[in-house]
Amino acid sequence: MTTPIAGDGGVDAYAKLAELGLTLPTVVPPLASYVPAVQSGNYVYVSGQLPLVEGKLPYEGKVGAEVTPEQGTELARYCALNALAAVEALVGLGRVGKIVKLTGFVASAPGFTGQPAVVNGASNLFGEVFGEQGRHARSAVGVAELPLNAPVEVEVIVELAE
Repeated sequence: MTTPIAGDGGVDAYAKLAELGLTLPTVVPPLASYVPAVQSGNYVYVSGQLPLVEGKLPYEGKVGAEVTPEQGTELARYCALNALAAVEALVGLGRVGKIVKLTGFVASAPGFTGQPAVVNGASNLFGEVFGEQGRHARSAVGVAELPLNAPVEVEVIVELAE
């Protein structure tokens, strides 16, 4: 399971995850009528991933109220790890060529405007694992509510290596 990733000098995502002390979780089962990830052509579209850790949310509520921005950033990192698990289950991390687009949704308390810093938790993880190939376009959106009272949700588009 240590296939090098195309681009960025042959970075090995599995080795980088191990170096960071991270292991891929089990793919989070869908909460409704969808699949965790789907491949279309040379792209993988990962459904919105919640920050579930062993089936539970470490924190619940809105960022800027019940959840601190720092906790939100940590949760966005969990979302990204869950997204990588979905990619691994579908095609394997060794096929990742580039993280193309990340959309982060942050359940926000009124007046909270730090969504970009919260979503950095996911962006930074992709950079740590994939280097230059982890740099991506991004949106960070404040929302009123998320499923299960989750503070953060992240969806990702991945381009596969040729």
